[in-house]
Amino acid sequence: MPKSDTSNALAPAEPAVSVLIVNYNAGALLADCVAAVLESSLGLQVLIGDNGSSDDSLRAVRARFGDDPRLTLVEHGANLGFAAGNNRLLHLAQAPYLLFLNPDCIVQPHTLERMLHFMDATPDAGMAGCVIRDPDGTEQVASRRAIPDPWIGLVRVLRLDRLWPTLTRGKRLNLTDQPLPDQPTRVAAISGSFMLVRRAALKAVGPLDTGYFLHCEDLDWFVRFARAGWGIYLVPDAEAIHHKGACSHARPLRVEWHKHRGMARFFRKFQRDDYPRLFGLLVLIGIWGHFAAVATLLGARRMGRILMGGGGTAR
Repeated sequence: MPKSDTSNALAPAEPAVSVLIVNYNAGALLADCVAAVLESSLGLQVLIGDNGSSDDSLRAVRARFGDDPRLTLVEHGANLGFAAGNNRLLHLAQAPYLLFLNPDCIVQPHTLERMLHFMDATPDAGMAGCVIRDPDGTEQVASRRAIPDPWIGLVRVLRLDRLWPTLTRGKRLNLTDQPLPDQPTRVAAISGSFMLVRRAALKAVGPLDTGYFLHCEDLDWFVRFARAGWGIYLVPDAEAIHHKGACSHARPLRVEWHKHRGMARFFRKFQRDDYPRLFGLLVLIGIWGHFAAVATLLGARRMGRILMGGGGTAR
């Protein structure tokens, strides 16, 4: 059974937003993430679900914020993955808005207030994201994007676009090469590191698909929200800094496995029926062929570090 701290007994009865954070060895960033959230003037409920971390991330949060009635810590006892970890926290969430926030994501001042103001004023918005930036201020490519196109993906994996550039002309996945819009804008996909969700939309669409362990569960949700008629928006005057990969850098091969597995699941679930069977087979071969290439490269790098005396861990 998961363990939870009951220090939230005096938390606000009706918070404006419930913040859900699934942690796995995020280190000092988790406490920084929580600190930034708690700076908000909004009524908050902050739920942290820990997926069996072995570092000091939870200890640091307890030391800094253990007496804050807005905070609840839940220890899952095992690494459930992103989707399952968040879905467990949903049972505790009380607010009409739910923010699914990565533990390595630092919201900037006034971001939560601006996001909720937008959601209150836009009843068709089922989900919204802010501008996600790297620590150096560069907008991350996942901040605003399209749903991945299997044709474009296959062309690029096979490097056919180098021979015939027209194969991908006019189609793009990431939109960050375009200027930021002046006003909130409807987009196909936002960053999964910061997803503000309307509870009514969540009830209509359903929770995250636990068939994904890590990666692509956000894309799955974006498609389901859109098909249910809910808008997904980017709010350009709200920002967060994302220290990408803080929870996954230690086990890159495992991360790549789940990433490619997620790609294959997403394609089979939403896109395979739109294409001829042979093309679908080629896409799946391309996904797993790409994983094999990445795994080989990671193995070679690890072997190189060992041979050069840099060590390595058998994980």
